[in-house]
Amino acid sequence: MHQAYNQLIERFNKLYRFQHLSAITQWDQSAMMPSGGNQARSEALAELSSLMHELLTEEQVGHWIKEARESADDSITQSSIREMERSWRKASVMPADLVKAQSLANSKCEHAWRTQRPENNWKDFSENLKEVVKLAQEEASIRSAASGAQDYDAMLELYEPGMTSSELDVLFGNLKSWLPETLQTVVEQQKNDSLIASQGHYSTENQKALGLDVMKLLGFDFNHGRLDVSVHPFCGGVPEDVRLTTRYNEEDFVESLMGTIHETGHARYNQNLPEDLRSLPLGSYRSMGVHEGQSLFFEMQLGRSPAFLQLIRPLIVKHLAGGQKNDRFSQTNLEKIYNRVKPGFIRVDADEISYPMHVILRYEIEKALIEGDLLVDDLPQVWDEKMQAYLGLSTGKNHSIGCMQDIHWPMGAFGYFPSYTLGAMYAAQQFSAVKRQLPDVESRIASGDLEPVFSWLTENIWQQGCKLETHELYTTATGEPLNADHFKQHILNRYLND
Repeated sequence: MHQAYNQLIERFNKLYRFQHLSAITQWDQSAMMPSGGNQARSEALAELSSLMHELLTEEQVGHWIKEARESADDSITQSSIREMERSWRKASVMPADLVKAQSLANSKCEHAWRTQRPENNWKDFSENLKEVVKLAQEEASIRSAASGAQDYDAMLELYEPGMTSSELDVLFGNLKSWLPETLQTVVEQQKNDSLIASQGHYSTENQKALGLDVMKLLGFDFNHGRLDVSVHPFCGGVPEDVRLTTRYNEEDFVESLMGTIHETGHARYNQNLPEDLRSLPLGSYRSMGVHEGQSLFFEMQLGRSPAFLQLIRPLIVKHLAGGQKNDRFSQTNLEKIYNRVKPGFIRVDADEISYPMHVILRYEIEKALIEGDLLVDDLPQVWDEKMQAYLGLSTGKNHSIGCMQDIHWPMGAFGYFPSYTLGAMYAAQQFSAVKRQLPDVESRIASGDLEPVFSWLTENIWQQGCKLETHELYTTATGEPLNADHFKQHILNRYLND
């Protein structure tokens, strides 16, 4: 067992180093690289992707896994081999030529999307997307045949291991049964609020300074990461060098600050994964839903809470009002600004009541695309119909605020979107558990004593990596597997029970 397992460790260490290079160059491609370098960079990344695929799928790796599994005699090693096998199976079913073709098609589509979206150029975008969807359908079919899962479930497994579309249909069906009515009720209730709007003039320099100060409060390790700008905020890099991005709107500070807090949640998870296991699958994040659970914990459970707004209000006044008294930045007005509910077109700008409806819309569409029930050409019409049904809005012919707005489909990430709403549920369940352990947590937050919250997250979620399956992780951490009632209770408490 020891020899086979040691050979596996050596192989995954090598793969981790290549993943490091891939992650940093992908970040550079999205945040810093001049556009003229895209073709060469895409080809280089495709070559690297192909090399990593070969290293992971060599026949010998399967033999090592079998030998190591048969001899493993402790739970950590067994869990480690389980995750190695999961990674190996994900990769080994995929033909190398398809992996390379997807890397090229996805890079081409994503790069072109960056200019096609602001131009509302659906015609050219859709031609690139058709190739991405065709290759994703091929992938889904291959993975489905290997696992016995439905085509879409085989893609969902890549982001949310153990989750199925039948479970999602139940979870999302529950949300659809009460969220739209709650949304209408809260919007109607907030009509009577006297609110000083967040719009004004806020320089990018001042917003960035505010974001950096808040990141420090949230415990981000600047010795192992940095903040930059990109079209679409994201968190990338590796645990030793986390790269997160935001974007700035000089007429409104809300988007940038909460985007930065959101990505800092992702970053803290990455920076606190088990250091001794980082190069192995066992030391990676549990799922994208769990990852979103950390970012939404930071943004929604913590960041928009009255206690945290009280804590950061002096920083907001310092950077955005020059330290001068301004009623726009009073505690009461900040709470109203950051908990304003208004259905809109853009997912990343959505309030937390509207947000799940954006996700459900995308889930239903991408499932139909992968399973061949929807053509790319029909996507705008179906999108608009669902927007009207779920949020009462019509995108019309403006696809830049409709089906072209997200980076996920251009980059071939089908099965990813459900993670966002699963993450909202995980975040609510985590905070519920924190409050049970720390009944005075809100007063602690307001006073700047955030360490007990971060300690709970570190011990119960971050340091666990992939040692446990998702349902086991949350049962151990919170006393039960995923329970959507915590999210519902959070929404009702924050918006209707004051």
